[in-house]
Amino acid sequence: MWQGPRIKPGTDSYGKNRAAMLAAVEELRALEARTARKSEERRERFAQRGQITPRERLSRLLDPGMPFLRLHSLAGYLADSDDPEKSLPGSTFVMGIGFVSGVRCMILVDDSGINAGALSPKALQAMLSAQDIALRQKLPFLHLVESAGANLMNYRVEDWALGGGVFRNLARLSAAGLPTVAVLHGPSTAGGAYMPGLSDYVIGVKGNGIAALAGAALVHAATGEVSKDTDLGGAEMHATVSGLVEYLAEDDVHAIEMARRVMARLDWNRDMLSRPGRPYARPQHDPDEIAGVVPADWSTPYDMRELVARLVDGSEFDEFQPDFGAATLCLQAQVHGITVGILANNGPIDPAGANKATHFIQACDQAGTPLVFLNNTTGYMVGVEYERAGMIKHGSKMIQAVSNARVPKITLYTGASFGAGNYGMCGIAYEPDFLFAWPTSRSGVMGGAQAARTMSLVARVGAKRKGAELDEARLAKQEAAIEGLFDRQSSPFYTSGQVLDHGVIDPRDSRKVIAFCLQTCLEARRREVNPNAFGVARV
Repeated sequence: MWQGPRIKPGTDSYGKNRAAMLAAVEELRALEARTARKSEERRERFAQRGQITPRERLSRLLDPGMPFLRLHSLAGYLADSDDPEKSLPGSTFVMGIGFVSGVRCMILVDDSGINAGALSPKALQAMLSAQDIALRQKLPFLHLVESAGANLMNYRVEDWALGGGVFRNLARLSAAGLPTVAVLHGPSTAGGAYMPGLSDYVIGVKGNGIAALAGAALVHAATGEVSKDTDLGGAEMHATVSGLVEYLAEDDVHAIEMARRVMARLDWNRDMLSRPGRPYARPQHDPDEIAGVVPADWSTPYDMRELVARLVDGSEFDEFQPDFGAATLCLQAQVHGITVGILANNGPIDPAGANKATHFIQACDQAGTPLVFLNNTTGYMVGVEYERAGMIKHGSKMIQAVSNARVPKITLYTGASFGAGNYGMCGIAYEPDFLFAWPTSRSGVMGGAQAARTMSLVARVGAKRKGAELDEARLAKQEAAIEGLFDRQSSPFYTSGQVLDHGVIDPRDSRKVIAFCLQTCLEARRREVNPNAFGVARV
């Protein structure tokens, strides 16, 4: 049973934990800043065109003082380059959920300071992910467009084929009754032209905004016709001839003002029943202390109640069946006044823990209580005792419960998230509404050292069966290679680069992130929209 915090500020262990955790956070921030600096190198070029930079556009779009939850800030890291020093995290987008004229929106900003905003494979995955979130959470979709389209130098047929999903999703968002708005800041050619083409409202910037299926160079190469980009697809032409552009802006700043007015004129929140905010107490134990009470080394055990006490209102929670399957914690608490069920791990999940978790998940689903999964497990228990106790059967029941729960599900990778434990704790394949990782977390089929030992044991058993002698030097080299392969891919920076979560966050922000995600999910559950059959068609 929980007896209160044991790791306290001022102790040696707290100091060591905090130093290691803050170093990981600093690495995260340095990676995010790398791409921003690279984009900033094009500031003078933006100014020459009379433009403001992509990040300035975002800043002007958002309501001052309101929260912005950035998503996929590391997308593409170590996917565009194997060199950790050269890879650009975040790819060619800045995206997230924020407020525009009081409306909670999904926002995408093309970072045209990076490769002219050309779409990379992981940028495509991140964009599809953002659209999926917008559809599930009933969010208007606002896109600040300036993109060279796909990067033809890195052409892959699968990217072209799957890229059509971006346009399908715009049609589905509109048909679902969710407004889509595009601001055409600069060139948007080829497939990128369908971004404004499939948006319900388009704002074009005079002189710079261009949408064309083919630019002047490609038209000349394909047909021999000599033309200008502005004649083919300039914002002025689209506003007066083709009808693609609804609102014509003088410059970037004016376009952002127009976008804010469009969102305000939608009166999007008119039918939302205002629910009085439930009063809540801040945690008795400061969330900032998370950096010191949680070990940065995922293999170092600690009591997850230490973390929960710094996440929930008043640091108060009730335990569900605390003495049954004790390593699997099922807790009832509130975050910013919202009742939640929390599942957390103090080690591997045994049959009793899986049974308890299944019961708890189903009870929360019955009551309509959102679920928060705090991953810190190496997986389900193995061995003769556990197999005979029905580990497969009971673990499968837990996975069934997670798969079919209808309530909002929010997942944090706070430590280890290995093997099928990742599945039972609502990993990315189980479509949590939101999933974020800590920079000290690890996820994968197993740890690198465990994988290396497993393969060495297989090699020794095979050699013994054949009566052959093992080359120990070669085996040691194999172990080192396997350990490196697994550990590299288990890093949250690598997995987030592969778009296997919605982002990596500072652990000290976990309470705020959970609350924001809960509010987003619950707002979606209350919102009534007006779907139609085909979306808003341009006629």
